[in-house]
Amino acid sequence: MVHVLSSRVLLSPTDPERSRTFYGKSLGLPVYREFGTGPERGTVYFLGGGFLEVSGRSVAPPSPGLRLWLQVADVRAAYEELSARGVEVERPPVREPWGLVEMWISDPDGVRIAVVEVPEDHPLRFRP
Repeated sequence: MVHVLSSRVLLSPTDPERSRTFYGKSLGLPVYREFGTGPERGTVYFLGGGFLEVSGRSVAPPSPGLRLWLQVADVRAAYEELSARGVEVERPPVREPWGLVEMWISDPDGVRIAVVEVPEDHPLRFRP
């Protein structure tokens, strides 16, 4: 087994500055580190237990199979905050049949992002 010490999602957007504005300003993700210079410089954001690195440039948006899952303490508060910042919410918070409360947004390249709350009564909060 490979002993993983750290992990991050690597994202090469079609417009790096637009994506940095989205993740850094609109979503408000704190910066872990930055490297390089120029428009394709890298910015690494804290993403809960991992990191999101926005670096380089791609000629096409990422695969539609790429999605991000961000757990928050209060998805309704996140909805209000993101809406106030002008983030387009594709689907407001809904309690799903599997018990999670999910809201969906997308980044500027169409990467779908689930913003998720695990309610207090959800089985993920309990250990057998």
